[in-house]
Amino acid sequence: MLRRASTWWRCWSARGRRRRGVTEAAQSGRSRVARAKGEPGWIRRGRRVKSRGGFTRCNLRMKPSPSSKLRYRAFRRGSSSPAASRGVEAASSVSPGAPPSSRGDNDEKPHGRELKRHLRQYRTWLSPHFGSLALVFVLALASAGLNMVLPMVTKILIDDILLAEGLTSDARLSRLVQAGLATAALLVAAQGLDAWRSVRMSVLNSKVIFKLRERLFDRLLRLPLASLSEMKSGGIVSRLSGDVDSLTGLVQLAIITPGVAIIRVILTIGVLVFLSWKMALVSVLLIPPVVLINVMWVRKVRPVYRSIRDDRAEVDGRITETFGGIRVVRSFQREAHEEHDHAVGHHTIIRKRLYANLLQLVVTSGWGLLIPATTLLIVCFGGYLVIREQATVGDIFAFQMYAFMLLTPVSQIVNSWNETQSALAAMERVFEILDLVPEKPDPADALPAPGRVEEFRFDHVSFAYREGHPVLHGFDLTVRGGMTVALVGPSGAGKTTVTDLVARFHDPTGGALRLNGVDIRRMRLREYRGLVGVVQQEVFLFDGTVRDNLTYGRRGATDEEVIAAARRANAHDFIAALPEGYETLIGERGVKLSGGQRQRVSIARALLADPQILVLDEATSNLDTESEQLIQASLRELLRGRTTFVIAHRLSTVTHADLIVVMNQGRIVETGSHDVLMARGGPYREMVDRQRRVMSEGLDGAAWSCEGLKSAAQ
Repeated sequence: MLRRASTWWRCWSARGRRRRGVTEAAQSGRSRVARAKGEPGWIRRGRRVKSRGGFTRCNLRMKPSPSSKLRYRAFRRGSSSPAASRGVEAASSVSPGAPPSSRGDNDEKPHGRELKRHLRQYRTWLSPHFGSLALVFVLALASAGLNMVLPMVTKILIDDILLAEGLTSDARLSRLVQAGLATAALLVAAQGLDAWRSVRMSVLNSKVIFKLRERLFDRLLRLPLASLSEMKSGGIVSRLSGDVDSLTGLVQLAIITPGVAIIRVILTIGVLVFLSWKMALVSVLLIPPVVLINVMWVRKVRPVYRSIRDDRAEVDGRITETFGGIRVVRSFQREAHEEHDHAVGHHTIIRKRLYANLLQLVVTSGWGLLIPATTLLIVCFGGYLVIREQATVGDIFAFQMYAFMLLTPVSQIVNSWNETQSALAAMERVFEILDLVPEKPDPADALPAPGRVEEFRFDHVSFAYREGHPVLHGFDLTVRGGMTVALVGPSGAGKTTVTDLVARFHDPTGGALRLNGVDIRRMRLREYRGLVGVVQQEVFLFDGTVRDNLTYGRRGATDEEVIAAARRANAHDFIAALPEGYETLIGERGVKLSGGQRQRVSIARALLADPQILVLDEATSNLDTESEQLIQASLRELLRGRTTFVIAHRLSTVTHADLIVVMNQGRIVETGSHDVLMARGGPYREMVDRQRRVMSEGLDGAAWSCEGLKSAAQ
């Protein structure tokens, strides 16, 4: 039945992926086998036929030929390039520090080693709480021990009270009351201990999960941008919320419940053997087959749980992306398309859950048959022993209760092991993030950042986001303190990369950036970044008040300083006109403000931080002409004494710059002031003339359109 369920799942998972057009390299697990039949080097055995009800019955079995084993390993690790699947080098080319999305999860041996390592890591999180863990274990054991006395009380009640000869009615009633009170006391004590255990366990779980979530969030904040850019926002949220929450019961499922259950099994079997080894043998006869079924279930269901969590993260990320770009969705009338993609993603999750539930049904059915079968065997065999006068009626009732007590811990072990698989899948996803290497810490001999910028120099700097694909080549530039440097050039020239290096969002792969002659990598990162203020091309504002966003980089700023920064960015007037002024809530990402207003708030936020180095990445690209002129006048006065790097495609906004750097394909083409470059007649002059022609044609077109509208109106 398990084989048939697995075959059904492989067929349907393959059909679902073909329907969605997902590539083979992005898939994982044994469900790829159904799609691999077209791959060279695979041996196909079996056939696929259509059966009743529209289901596809899959009798397809395959195995890799000897010549394709190495390539298959690379294929299972998620390698997508043809070259990467031809040898061991490609199979081992995944960087250990790469984000989770770039590492394979389905190579069984590495997967097992990773799981053991993650379990050891999780144990270190529990080590400060070993005292509480021991108390919980003792309480659970004491509660279980009290419950084990109940069958013996029942045996005494039947043999020595109800069926005993020579007792008067009053004596029977007196002993019955005493036995009842003793039983009630045992039950109350057992339940009280269990309640105490539950409270202590909840407190322990809360402490561990809180620290784990805090550590995970801290690690995410400190990951390099290259690692974060490889992750999807939905996957990050899924790990922080759902996956961490799934670890809440891992201690109980993986340690307390199995540990206590194993001790209960040993004690129960000991009592059964003490009472009658023959009936003990009958009681445990049917347990091994059910345990074997469960072991087979675990081997198949853990990859499914992992796949479900990955798919859930994918769906959550898609939802976040859809509503983040809802204007684009509606403008292109793609609601139906997004709804279809969302439905397909959920359909995939539901299909996998159905498969896991089908396997769970096999285990549940096994236990459902085991309990009545054991009861029937005990009653029949016990009746035989009673007839032969080798046991009493009380023995049979005691055996019946102990048999249930034996099945209960075995069932707990099985169920906790089953539920642990989902928690282990979540644990792997959480520790994948914790395993990533954060930004390099400051060296032991790190230097403090200087209080004044005298010179900023790019010393033969090279940089590549991916190995073998350099973005900057031998970039040499010297900037004196207080200069305004404009970076111009076509898209993809490397302008934003230069400013990212200035802000130390990345470190160069070759050469060095030197501040006052010192490599900035030798400076304390926090202090250095405090020298740099950045205004991004894509403005990001937080959900809060205008004041909260303005003071994000300087929480202790006074009202006068906040207003002064807003005035310099030409933002005070529109802020004062808002319903609550500086206390107005602007919504998520500042949706209640216009594009130009968001840009001015972003500029004011950077100015309030009072940085020594200022990076303006397309800082005025979203402003109307009037606002841009006002801000440019303010910036020219404000930026005196600050070292500033400006990126702008409209060259008319950088004519005031002390130095203009023309870039193309990661290299410096020419440098100089506006007048010098115009007189030189090089690439910069060509760019200026081209923009002037475009603007002139645009104005002519606008005038023609206005005349046309006037004629139409007349």
